[in-house]
Amino acid sequence: MGKRFGIFFVTAALSAALSGCAKADSNIQTEKTKDAETETALENEDVELTVWGAEEDEALLKQIFESFQKEYQGQANFHITYAAQSESGCKDALMADLEHGADVFTFADDQLNTLVAAGALEPVENADRIKAENLPGATEAASVGDTLYAYPLTADNGYFLYYNKQYFTPDDVRTFDRILEVAGQNGKKVTMDWSSAWYVYAFFGNTGLEVGLNDNGITNFCTWNGTDGPIKGVDVANAMLSIAQSPAFFNTQESGFLSGVKDGSVIAGVSGVWNAVAMEEAWGENYGAAKLPTYTCSNRQIQMASFSGYKLIGVNAYSEQYAWAARLAEWISNGENQQLRFEMRGQGPANTKAAASASVQNSPAIAALIAQSEFSRLQRIGGNFWDPVTVFATDMAAGNPEGIRLQEQLDIMVEGITAP
Repeated sequence: MGKRFGIFFVTAALSAALSGCAKADSNIQTEKTKDAETETALENEDVELTVWGAEEDEALLKQIFESFQKEYQGQANFHITYAAQSESGCKDALMADLEHGADVFTFADDQLNTLVAAGALEPVENADRIKAENLPGATEAASVGDTLYAYPLTADNGYFLYYNKQYFTPDDVRTFDRILEVAGQNGKKVTMDWSSAWYVYAFFGNTGLEVGLNDNGITNFCTWNGTDGPIKGVDVANAMLSIAQSPAFFNTQESGFLSGVKDGSVIAGVSGVWNAVAMEEAWGENYGAAKLPTYTCSNRQIQMASFSGYKLIGVNAYSEQYAWAARLAEWISNGENQQLRFEMRGQGPANTKAAASASVQNSPAIAALIAQSEFSRLQRIGGNFWDPVTVFATDMAAGNPEGIRLQEQLDIMVEGITAP
């Protein structure tokens, strides 16, 4: 159920100011800009808007809604409804009923092309200004070609290593082998989510084995089952099995990671900036973060890779209050509110000024993400990527219990990834 935050504003009477314009030459009226006409049309309306955002953003968005309503007090009677909707599932939820979907929504950048192709998004007005205010990578992620279709919101949708400095030194967290060794010596756990193909990319990304989107923008190419080159697909699979066999390794989703951190059983894990506040609360002065470690593969150390991504704000092209929806989207994503988002949610800003602020620069999580960015790539993957990788990695995490040949499993995975 969505939670409704409505504030009624008594609209200001602007008739006196407008009547003075009637005395001017009639040609002036015809030269009014589109923006001025829109401004007049927006006055004295009842405006109902639905906003989709992450469940964890409820308190933040409520505060942003209130400041938006204060900013435009007297221009409309606002009724803004918030409903929890994960960024990763936004596209599917919106496409199920586009014309009745949210007016404003937060989504992951890899969904942009599909939303644009479906007519769900229109080019952003004032695009040059929005681009100038945000990081180049964020505006690239919000664009198709040179056209901006969404408002950049965060520049932190990646992952790195959290660790408890009570147990690890900076040297310890350089390699996965040492991390597991320290955790094992202390009867603790190190976590990573192998049920998510997003994280599993970490093992393949810097090996010379490739995956990506074909020119048609729908299907994938993939060589993760490669049998040539210095690192083969089976080498990566064997490396994953070796990690999974460690008593200190714990394959778990976010909930398991967080509960383990809170009860003290987990002292390191791969995650993202959305958990920075929780890490600081749990570990205090022992809270540490670093780029992903290297891992042993084919008798060498391979730097773990990552997908980089951005969260964006979109405006539904079918919104009955499109002009106000666009204003709200821009408000949610402006520099001040991106700074507020960092302070309340620990999420890294896409806005250039906010990203350069002292508080953001001093964040261990953001510093780790910046260090990892050298080994990351923008996520551009077709939909057939996710399930086959999850099936493969889940079997590796379980230790390949059925004993199926690794090459056969890799071939099946790649066949699924590259399916038309």
